[in-house]
Amino acid sequence: MTKKNTSTNTIRSLDTLVRLRSTEVERLQAEMAKQEAVRARYQSSVDKLTALAEGSGASATAGSRPLSPLLAMNCGDYKQAVFALADVHRTDLHLHEANMAVSQRNLAQAWTRRELLGKVLEKHETAFAHAQERGQRKREDDVATQSWLAGRAG
Repeated sequence: MTKKNTSTNTIRSLDTLVRLRSTEVERLQAEMAKQEAVRARYQSSVDKLTALAEGSGASATAGSRPLSPLLAMNCGDYKQAVFALADVHRTDLHLHEANMAVSQRNLAQAWTRRELLGKVLEKHETAFAHAQERGQRKREDDVATQSWLAGRAG
């Protein structure tokens, strides 16, 4: 196998790897976008539940007059259940954000791998182009030398 074929195969292989890494980065970016949408839904849910519980007022009064004990207990149970649900959503949100941090780190690593391979590919392409130019100049010099020698002999 010639040096040209080896260089061409190396460049082709590196180009394939760069494209695969780019696909991986795009997949991870899409995954991060989905995770951000879920995070926003969790946050919205927590905010709404907290506002709902806080907006229900005091458990023992309806405006300025006291509630019946049964109604006050029902209102207290309602607020307690809403706060508990908000806490569950808050916990889920924190777990989701921890998973997002791992995904963000994976995305950064994939992007770095893609960039490094891209630089290696660029280096090989540049070296190959320089070798091609040197070969072309050598062929042109050989033709010029042969022409000059033929002119001197004739």
